[in-house]
Amino acid sequence: EVQLVESGGGSVQAGGSLRLSCASSGFNFDGYAVVWFRQAPGKAREGVGCYDSDGTTRYTDSAKGRFTVSSDAVKNTVYLQMNDLKPEDTGVYYCATDPRGGAGFLWASLPYDYWGQGTQVTVSS
Repeated sequence: EVQLVESGGGSVQAGGSLRLSCASSGFNFDGYAVVWFRQAPGKAREGVGCYDSDGTTRYTDSAKGRFTVSSDAVKNTVYLQMNDLKPEDTGVYYCATDPRGGAGFLWASLPYDYWGQGTQVTVSS
């Protein structure tokens, strides 16, 4: 059974930082894209960042320059470092992956088979 578990969410003030983790059991991330999405109340889920199968990192415009996706292959964990957080970053953050392998430029619009349960991030002004 594949399980993705996010952690690291919390409440911070604007300008603060958080590091989210996505740990996997039953699925080795090596060679597969791992992506981060978020969903704010009343809004559609949107992509945030992608750690692609070849180590390439990709971000949506709102995340560029502030967020960094990285991977620790030994721990089979992917991270989302979020700096300079803004109130509009508030939402539930999910990680996801898929046996397909790589994701490419269309990563934010692809389907993913495996999802975590999400972790809440709240940024206050």
